[in-house]
Amino acid sequence: MNIIVLQHIKIEDPGYIKDLMLADGLNLTTIELDEGEKIPNDLSKFDGMFCMGGPMDTFMEKDYPWLIEEKKAIKEFIINLKKPYLGFCLGCQLLGEVVGGKVVKSQPAEIGIMDINFSKEKDNDNLFSKFPSKIKSLQWHSYEVQGIENNKDVTLLASSPVTKYQIFKYQNHAYGIQFHIEIRDTTVNEWGCVPEYKKALEDQLGDGALEKFDGAAKDNMTDMNNYSKILYENFKKII
Repeated sequence: MNIIVLQHIKIEDPGYIKDLMLADGLNLTTIELDEGEKIPNDLSKFDGMFCMGGPMDTFMEKDYPWLIEEKKAIKEFIINLKKPYLGFCLGCQLLGEVVGGKVVKSQPAEIGIMDINFSKEKDNDNLFSKFPSKIKSLQWHSYEVQGIENNKDVTLLASSPVTKYQIFKYQNHAYGIQFHIEIRDTTVNEWGCVPEYKKALEDQLGDGALEKFDGAAKDNMTDMNNYSKILYENFKKII
């Protein structure tokens, strides 16, 4: 099974799900876009695509011109090839743009361990049907997807009090997940070293927030890892 992983900063990889994929012997091709690596022209050889988070935003094409080619590749993969896609945070927002939405500033930013509330549509979904109606997960975003209500191929699967599109799917093979279910024990401290992430965290939660955030994440890590396992096992089934 061949998986392509689009990354926008080296420390933000598929996390715990990557560990599961490697343990299963999946063949991972990682494209580090921020370091100038190019997406292969022939995407048909890949069975699934992961698109991860990053400190940039979808509209920053002048500063990060590779975003233009990335959006084209995502469109090719999910609309033309109709292959399975999982996008986390920035990867969720890129999917939202590709299917006709817009990415706007969240009011307020969501940073912390927060509730995700599933819609009734999740009960029949291939990936999320076994999830409880409410989970806690890690949020670390200042922008979100809006404006995809009129796309009849889009289904809303989960929301939070701030962000409507916490999880949505395009048809039955491409999923945007605005939060971070994929994290490991080390994730919060690693991301706290990224200036953009640290600033967003302190702006929202004050000085010294990193230690408290890391503790809250570790308190919920077992549940998040279990949800990652369910998500991963079900994702394999749709490939």
